[in-house]
Amino acid sequence: MTSEGSNTTAITLRKPTKDDGFRLHQLVAECPPLDPNSIYCNLLQCSHFAETGVAAEKDGDLVGFISGYIPPNQPETVFVWQVAVHEKGRGQGLAKRMLKEIVGRNACRDVTHLETTITEDNEASWALFRSFARDLGAELTYHEHFEQQIHFGGKHDSEFLLRIGPFTKPV
Repeated sequence: MTSEGSNTTAITLRKPTKDDGFRLHQLVAECPPLDPNSIYCNLLQCSHFAETGVAAEKDGDLVGFISGYIPPNQPETVFVWQVAVHEKGRGQGLAKRMLKEIVGRNACRDVTHLETTITEDNEASWALFRSFARDLGAELTYHEHFEQQIHFGGKHDSEFLLRIGPFTKPV
């Protein structure tokens, strides 16, 4: 668990628990344009995938969350499912701190790559992951992965698979 001070209360990072599931659901709803998942999905993210997720709290409020997992056929990769930062946690480098927290965990001891998907117009996510790759001195590559018409029936923008690595653990 880590925390960082500011002019107000520090933001504390920790592993999520199943008690965070409903709070995660509320956080995502307050962070457009993030896609909402079911509350049940959020409960699984907070329990089954707790080792590769991180919750950020400030004054007892959930102000940030990253859900992720290690794909069964890619033990060297952590896949970041979703990054949520509430306006109360923005402007403090919180998303990057959460990413570093995850890849630094024992559960990610064999991880040398990070993957995620991002829509073309999500400038904040592109900036985050480019900065993260620079900090790690790692290559960043991407290609269209889930296509708007083929995979989303025209109801969602295409998602690009972004891959960072290889990298060593951040300090």
